[in-house]
Amino acid sequence: MKQVEGRTAFITGGASGIGLSMARSFGRAGMNVVLADIDPEALETALADLHQRQIKAIGVECDVVSRQSVQEAAKKAVAEFGKVHVVCNNAGVGAGGPIEEVRPSDWDWVIDVNLKGVVIGTEVFVPIMREQGEGGHFVNTASMAGMVSPPGMEPYNATKFAVVAMSEGWRGQLEPLDIGVSVLCPGFVKTRIHESGRARQSEYGEAVEENEAVSSAAAAFVLNGLDPDRVGERVLEAVRENELYIFTHPDMRPTVEMRFAGIMEAFDRAEQSDALKGSGYSSPQDLTAIGRQE
Repeated sequence: MKQVEGRTAFITGGASGIGLSMARSFGRAGMNVVLADIDPEALETALADLHQRQIKAIGVECDVVSRQSVQEAAKKAVAEFGKVHVVCNNAGVGAGGPIEEVRPSDWDWVIDVNLKGVVIGTEVFVPIMREQGEGGHFVNTASMAGMVSPPGMEPYNATKFAVVAMSEGWRGQLEPLDIGVSVLCPGFVKTRIHESGRARQSEYGEAVEENEAVSSAAAAFVLNGLDPDRVGERVLEAVRENELYIFTHPDMRPTVEMRFAGIMEAFDRAEQSDALKGSGYSSPQDLTAIGRQE
């Protein structure tokens, strides 16, 4: 989407962190901005920030785990600006810990926000973009934890791997509609993700007190992370160039290469496996045909 000026971006988790930084970057480029967030006080503060920068923006209270809430937020966005061209499914939370200590409610919370929230946001806005007939773009926030899986972060990692997979698949589905899809995979960014329990919905119960040493270490990584405004500018670049993968921490390339080297080594072992020799089976090479609608 080369031309963004005058178009509208809808951003979940938009009142802080990466979401607010994307809003600033889009706004500076001449876009209208809709901030969707579960925290009304944070929304008010974020809107004041954008308005001070002369950015056209509105805020809508929105819980991404509720389809009705997202639908209502979408209606308000369209009512205010007429159309929505860029949707950033950005709202996210973090939870993890030892296998025996992560509760079912923790899994439910992380999956509902990080995974189902992206599904709902996409399902709500695809028909809107289709009807507009002007193309569009989705930016789904994953993480470097969607490329590699650090121990102790399994609920978070699993959802971020899923967001990468969905984004890869949806890109092929939506391309005929001139709708692009990007997946944002940042490393540590200076946000409040380590405090995400502050906005935990009541139906998931209270957050568990983490081990102080572990929580302090996590906070240190985050608070010493990349300036989120850098991430916002990188996202704007990627939307304009219709990039699939958006990386913000190029120094993490060796970590990803190490993972994929291990995968390639596993294929080498499979080729040498006595159990598989002489099977005569050949896998289809064009997997895109599986979901293609003729």
